[in-house]
Amino acid sequence: MDTIINRKNNKKKKLLLVIPIILLLCYFIFSGMIKKRTYNVKQSEITIKKVENDYFEDFILFQAKVTPLHSMLVNVIEGGAVQEIFVENGDMVTKGQPLVRLYNPNTELTYMQQETSIIEQINNLNKAKLDLRNQELNLAKDLIAIEHDYLDAENLYNLNQKLFEQEIIAKNEWKVTQENYRFQKERMSIIKQSVTKEKQANLIQIGQLNQSIGIMSQSLSILRKNKNNFLITAPLSGRLSSFEPILGKTFTQGNSIGTIDVMQGYKLVADVDEFYLDRVAIGQKGTIDFNGKTVEVQIGKVIPEVKNGRFIVEINFVKDENLELNQGLSFGVRINLSEKTKTTLLSKGSFYQDTVGKWIFVVNGNKAERRNIKLGRENPLYYEVIEGLKEDEKVITSTYKDYNEVQILNIEK
Repeated sequence: MDTIINRKNNKKKKLLLVIPIILLLCYFIFSGMIKKRTYNVKQSEITIKKVENDYFEDFILFQAKVTPLHSMLVNVIEGGAVQEIFVENGDMVTKGQPLVRLYNPNTELTYMQQETSIIEQINNLNKAKLDLRNQELNLAKDLIAIEHDYLDAENLYNLNQKLFEQEIIAKNEWKVTQENYRFQKERMSIIKQSVTKEKQANLIQIGQLNQSIGIMSQSLSILRKNKNNFLITAPLSGRLSSFEPILGKTFTQGNSIGTIDVMQGYKLVADVDEFYLDRVAIGQKGTIDFNGKTVEVQIGKVIPEVKNGRFIVEINFVKDENLELNQGLSFGVRINLSEKTKTTLLSKGSFYQDTVGKWIFVVNGNKAERRNIKLGRENPLYYEVIEGLKEDEKVITSTYKDYNEVQILNIEK
């Protein structure tokens, strides 16, 4: 009977062969993982800058335009179509000078109707005053007649009293005379009181009517003045700008039809990126270059409202210099945000867009190795280096777009 023999030696041999292969594969995998990725670049394709140790000046640069120090908008008070144009853009005008005449038939008709209505109301109020005056006149006439009757009764009373005492007239006739005299006396007293009260009431009514007439007359005056608003005049003297009316063009109420610039000094106005909103403040000083000389300027107003990523800054000239400026000229303004301080500086470049200032390639011979850094303040020319770089080290400041994931660059001539 045969016996089955296990081939243990063959299994051990296979195991001894597989283990080295597995170890070799693990070595290559681990080496690939720890090996730094490299990339070849030509020196002509990159920009290399040296790290400096120099004075850092925190400043910003932006463009500003020359505008008059004082100006006023010419607004349309009554909307309408342009009928006549009396001046041109850029002309010097004086206060009250006609600029343009507008026409609006619907508004004109409304003014005529309102004017007619107000005049009619004034006439009605004047008629009411006249009625009160006539009423007083009639009362005065009645009072004269009553006083006349009273005087007749009084004279008859005095005469009959003597005749009665002399027993010339009868007692009954005397009593009639007494009664008539009493009646006329009381009648006159009552009428006088009534006339007095009537005059007082009429005086109050006439005062109210006069007040109403005054208000109506004022309204009529304003209405007639508003009719003249179709003729737009210069609100002050100066140079007319942004004035471009066209015959037949319609302007609505409240629109601006132009600007009058008072030619008594200039200022600079700039649109600044919102990034600098928290860093720009009133009183900060700066400079501009004008005809080869440096002119000092100072921020006079900051309008913090952000539109389309920008806000407005007004800049004044520090000294009252006789600068021959023209409206619309543009200057590069340099505003100093802090005093000079000596520190490590790195030139600005496109690398920042790819690294956000967290790392950079440091050049050493014909290689450049990736290194973490920390940047601080910046101005249009330099970044302030806080950590990661030393003076005289060379770095690549051009774009990293093609080798953003690379650790080492081989620089070829």
